[in-house]
Amino acid sequence: MQNRSSTHPSGQSVGIVLMIAAMLVIPIVDGLAKYLSDDYSPLFISWARYAASTALILPIAFARNRRRVLPTDGIPLHATRTLCLVGAMTLYFFAISEVSLVIAASAYFVGPLVAVALSVIFLGERLTVAKVLGILVGVIGALIVLQPSGDFDAYALLALGAGCLFAVYLVITRRTSAQSDPIRTLSFQCLFGTLLLTPPAIFVAEIPAFDLVPLFVGLGLFSLLGHFLTIIAF
Repeated sequence: MQNRSSTHPSGQSVGIVLMIAAMLVIPIVDGLAKYLSDDYSPLFISWARYAASTALILPIAFARNRRRVLPTDGIPLHATRTLCLVGAMTLYFFAISEVSLVIAASAYFVGPLVAVALSVIFLGERLTVAKVLGILVGVIGALIVLQPSGDFDAYALLALGAGCLFAVYLVITRRTSAQSDPIRTLSFQCLFGTLLLTPPAIFVAEIPAFDLVPLFVGLGLFSLLGHFLTIIAF
C-alpha cells in the first residue's frame, strides 16, 4: 500500500494544473459574453449560458448515471453554491457589458484571494507565508489596474461583488467536491441555475440571430468545461 504522504504532492500538483486550466478556459466565456452583450441583455446571456450548459450536461449525466443524475446528499450546500455562482456570473456579465474586460477581470479575480481567507476561517486550512504573499501580490496587482484614486467606474463594483460571490462558491465547492460525483454536481448546478434565471430572463428574452447561435452554444460549452475542471481540481 502506498504511503498517503507520498501521493499527496502528486495529487496536489494535478489539482493545481487542473485549476490553472479552468482559469484559462473561463476567460473564453467572458469574451463571448462581452461580445454578445452588444446585442443582448446580460440577464438573457446569463440564462442562455445555463440553458446551453444544461442541454449539454444532462444527456451525459443520463448516459453515465441513468436516472440518478443529481446528487442526493448535501442539497442545501449544492443550492447555496449555485446561488452564489448565478449571482456572481450575472453581476459579472452586467459589469463587462459596461466596462472593459481588463477592469472587470481585475476586480473579479479578487475572488480567489478572498477564497483563501475564507478557507482558513471555514475549512481550517493553514495560512502559510506563500499564501499571504500571494494575496498581497494579487491585491497590489488589482489596485494597479483598477486605479481606485482615478476614474473608477462604478460598474467595477459589480465585478468586485461578483468576485466575492465566486469566492464563496469556491469554498463551498471545496467542501462538497469529495461528497458528490462531479457530473451530478455539475448537473445540479446547471439545472438549478437555469430554473433560477428563467423567470427574470423571460422579460428580456430574444430569439438569437442564427449566426450567433454557435456563440451561445460555446458560452455553455466552455462554462461547463471550466466548472468541471474546477470541481475535479478540488
